Amino acid sequence: MEKLLIEMKFNKCPDGKIIRPVRKNSFEKAAWSFKQVVCGIDEVGRGCLAGPLVTAAVILPPNKTHHLLKDSKILTEQQRLKSYAWICKYCWYAVGIVDHHCIDKYNIWHATLISMKKALMLALVKCPHKPASILVDAMPLQLFDTSYNAIPVYYFYKGERKSSSIAAASIVAKVTRDKIMQKFDSLFPDFFLGSHKGYSTEKHKSILKEKSPLIIHRRSFLTHIDTVGEDEDEYDEQQTICGSD
Repeated sequence: MEKLLIEMKFNKCPDGKIIRPVRKNSFEKAAWSFKQVVCGIDEVGRGCLAGPLVTAAVILPPNKTHHLLKDSKILTEQQRLKSYAWICKYCWYAVGIVDHHCIDKYNIWHATLISMKKALMLALVKCPHKPASILVDAMPLQLFDTSYNAIPVYYFYKGERKSSSIAAASIVAKVTRDKIMQKFDSLFPDFFLGSHKGYSTEKHKSILKEKSPLIIHRRSFLTHIDTVGEDEDEYDEQQTICGSD
């Protein structure tokens, strides 16, 4: 097992670029052959103008997978919900959520790493098995300041295509965030958040030209977008609605 992991470690270099191709589920199959597990991590919502960033960490049971464990973006909503139900039934998983305040305070890069670490720590507590490795989509997650710093971390671009564990994480993150945005849609129906999910669509940007940004908009993401000025009265009302301080 150690030899296999050492060989696969050279699939990435320190800056995260892939040196040679990674076969689909190489890490999972290597770990499963020794009755071990790996943890996959992915996020949803990095490029959105509004709403939280959601990360999920998923650990598949050894030798157990599903044909719909694919990149959440290429699945239909029905397929995502079906695979999400399977993950909830058979896997160990957790989510890490960072809101618009955190994103504006720390920037999206650091906020993403914060949410990834949150999800990972929660998933590792739930799982009775220590993962042989941690697989991350694109982001160079570091665990130096945790008790899990001995677990090797690997990160890949388009990781959902290389790992069913990462694909499962993308599904959990997507379904979780969509539910959150549907809730915001019910609170602020004029912004159609349930439709565009907070992404920078033409519809979303056109609304921002007519209405003041919501409390859940990321101010650091609006600097290059033509928006109506802030309305303090509306902002205070939205704080009450959302239960924010």
